Amino acid sequence: MTSMEPAEPMRLLSVNAGRPEAVDYTDAPAGLTGIDKQPVEGPVRVSDPGPKGSGGSGLAGDAVCDLRHHGGSDQAVYAFAREDLDGWERELGRPLANGAFGENLTTAGLDVSGARIGERWRIGPDLVLEVTSGRIPCRTFAGHLDERRWVRRFTQAAAPGAYLRVIEPGEIRAGDPVEIVHRPDHDVTVELEFLASTTRRELLPELLAAGDALHPETSHAALKYTGEPAADS
Repeated sequence: MTSMEPAEPMRLLSVNAGRPEAVDYTDAPAGLTGIDKQPVEGPVRVSDPGPKGSGGSGLAGDAVCDLRHHGGSDQAVYAFAREDLDGWERELGRPLANGAFGENLTTAGLDVSGARIGERWRIGPDLVLEVTSGRIPCRTFAGHLDERRWVRRFTQAAAPGAYLRVIEPGEIRAGDPVEIVHRPDHDVTVELEFLASTTRRELLPELLAAGDALHPETSHAALKYTGEPAADS
């Protein structure tokens, strides 16, 4: 009889930040992108950046160049699982360093795309983040990876990683433990939210079970699909 291997502890492998870079594969203003994230040494402050359209990244020193689609309170931090990067390494036949998908946080031992909307993670001693939605692939992401049909392939995989909002600010660094401190009692996962927002629009009504934790844009889309009035209408 063999003993089972213990599950890998949930932890932060790296904290990744990007600087503005001029590229020819983005339609962002001035042709700039901060998607090329690199691991940062030492502590990084994470806080609420403010509303979308004016607020950028929640990480100090991280650039968000297209405020139309990225950044803001409900997309303050982007997390992606190292296990999923490893899967893409095998699929693409090339190495993918931490931060390769433009993620701010590369995690280990954490089912990021299986997390529930509204799930809260404590990282390090102080920072608390809340899951809001999955990441929708865009032209800039495709250009950065330089893989054929990348948007379609990433969408079909339905493991998009998670956007998070900042509930309690704090400093984090590589190696910090990750603890799930709140898990909602609904079944709306990041994967389900992603599918409903992309290829399976008929699932949109199911997302409303996540309540106020749902990204406001996704909530609006779900309400519109069902014909219900939005809260601010």
